[in-house]
Amino acid sequence: MKTKLMTTILLTALCLLAAPFALEQLDNLQHVVGKWTRNTFMSSLVTVHASERKADENFSAAHNHLVPQTASTSEEFRWSGRVAEGKTIEVKGINGGVRAEPAQGNEVEVIATKTGRRSDPKEVEIRVVEHGGGVTICAVYPSPDSSRPNDCVPGEGGNSNVQNNDVDVAFRVRVPRGVRFSGRTVNGGIDAATLGGDVDAKTVNGSININTAGVARAKTVNGSITASMGRADWSAPLEFKTVNGAINLELPPGTSAEVKAETFNGDINTTFPITATGRVGRRHLNGTIGAGGRELSIKTVNGSISLRGGSER
Repeated sequence: MKTKLMTTILLTALCLLAAPFALEQLDNLQHVVGKWTRNTFMSSLVTVHASERKADENFSAAHNHLVPQTASTSEEFRWSGRVAEGKTIEVKGINGGVRAEPAQGNEVEVIATKTGRRSDPKEVEIRVVEHGGGVTICAVYPSPDSSRPNDCVPGEGGNSNVQNNDVDVAFRVRVPRGVRFSGRTVNGGIDAATLGGDVDAKTVNGSININTAGVARAKTVNGSITASMGRADWSAPLEFKTVNGAINLELPPGTSAEVKAETFNGDINTTFPITATGRVGRRHLNGTIGAGGRELSIKTVNGSISLRGGSER
């Protein structure tokens, strides 16, 4: 019994002596485990972050590849040359406006700025055709029908078909005094400011503004017409026509003409003394200015008509 008691006391003493060492080793083990756990967690976090970043980069690259770029590209064309007085510089576009202004010298200068977003501006050719009546410059687009290529022909002729091409060609033309200007486009306005020769302007979707010392003619469908002309000696019938838009026409003093003016939704106002020769009303006017003779036709559907006399030039 005494021997068992002594053994128990000895074991208890040894346990008490070993306890601090065991606790120290336990603390060390916990520290190592904790450090390993933190390092492993941070390592995995960095790995996940890098994987996600790579995936994001791959997604962004794929996204940029799939989404079409919207930045526009542009290209400029220039031409200059002599056009004899009384001859015509003619510009024919499809998408884009046309602006004509006085030249500083005796040369015609044409600047065509081509801009595209989906389509390449290089696909649209600017073609120059010299002929007996002057010079014709066209924006020639790729034809959707290979059997009927687009061309550049003076006047009303020629073939111009466009499909799925968003290139815009803006023309700027400098015209010497005495040279006639003809501007034609489909989607765009036409501005002819303070010119010294006759002007003929035609578009479909766009307004027309003309100020010239010569005779003016203008036709559009969706847009207004404002024209001021300095001569009244035209020979062929003179027409100003639109569908959706007003017409404001200023003629020089001493004008003589047979006038036919019509509108469906709008009013007709004039400052000229007119002798009625037919139907006269708020929306219809047939009459004679001065001695009559020359034909003047002014027509719109949705818009008012204003006919007034200008000052001497």
